[in-house]
Amino acid sequence: MKHQTKHLLLAISLLISVPVAALSAPTAPAPAAGQWDSFNNAGMDAYNKGNFPEAERSLKAALDLAEKLGDSDARTAASLNNLASVYDSQSKYAQAEPLYKRAIELREKNAGTQSPELAASLNNLAVLYLNQGKFADAEAIFKRVLSIQEKSGKADDPQLANSLNNLGSLYETQSKFAEAEPLFKRALEIDRKASGGNQSAIAIDLNNLAELDRNQQKYAEAEDLFRQALAINEKTLGPDHPDVGKGLTNLANVCFSQKKVDEAEALYKRALVIEEKSLGPNHPDVATTLNGLATLYDVQGKYSAAGPMFQRALAIREKALGPDHPSVANTLENYAVHLRETKQTAAAVDMELRAKSIREKNKAQ
Repeated sequence: MKHQTKHLLLAISLLISVPVAALSAPTAPAPAAGQWDSFNNAGMDAYNKGNFPEAERSLKAALDLAEKLGDSDARTAASLNNLASVYDSQSKYAQAEPLYKRAIELREKNAGTQSPELAASLNNLAVLYLNQGKFADAEAIFKRVLSIQEKSGKADDPQLANSLNNLGSLYETQSKFAEAEPLFKRALEIDRKASGGNQSAIAIDLNNLAELDRNQQKYAEAEDLFRQALAINEKTLGPDHPDVGKGLTNLANVCFSQKKVDEAEALYKRALVIEEKSLGPNHPDVATTLNGLATLYDVQGKYSAAGPMFQRALAIREKALGPDHPSVANTLENYAVHLRETKQTAAAVDMELRAKSIREKNKAQ
């Protein structure tokens, strides 16, 4: 059986550094600067606390103000980027993508093709494609972002660490572990050298290295790194933050792999409470935790508990990620095992064939 964990990607690249965020604040003066700053800062604060509905409200208000200033004002592209980031974090990809693309267009025109502002929006679009399983598109854009950042001459820039993490995560998703590891290690080195050490970024680096170890069955090493990352996030973000939920699921997965079943179950359950409260019941992170907990119940023979969880995880992933995403294949495969164990062979075969088709489509990318 397979367990899919989540990277705490610096998925949303900040011009000011935070864990999973792409919020950026321009410096161009304008009459409405104070009001725009107020809405934008409120949105950023809500975003970083995992309060996405409030973030969306504030950043929509900031975008409305920015639109009145015109496309040449840096606030317009920033507002598009920031609001897209909130949609992206809720897996509202259809709403996020056109906003990212418009932000990229404006930043190319106004800030130039080598600007850090452009790199931030490009990074975010690449992460969106990664989350949708569009690996070829994501890789091309990540490499463009790295090229922009490398040319800046700032070898210790936290934004470079961000991009290294994201490209490494793409390679790991494709089981290209040898390509991923040096990128993750370089990101960790950069973040540790940063002024004061960005603890949230370090937690992301540790998490990604831990997941790399887990995928290579180095469970003891992975568990130690996951625990380090979780401790940092609980201290810096608080016990109910969505990133803490992700960390709990990741730790649960590696405990499960080591047959620490009781601890894994408790971790999954705690993660599920946090994620449903902070992200809503239909977020992909909820599906990931459900998938892990259902698989655990299957191993324990608790089939009546496992079945509905697999069904719910599958429905969430199909709706949020699309029918051909690798995460959908992951749940189909686990659900197929459950169906075989409960003597539902025909349904199991259907799930296996669907999963195989998805894997082949993604392999062709």
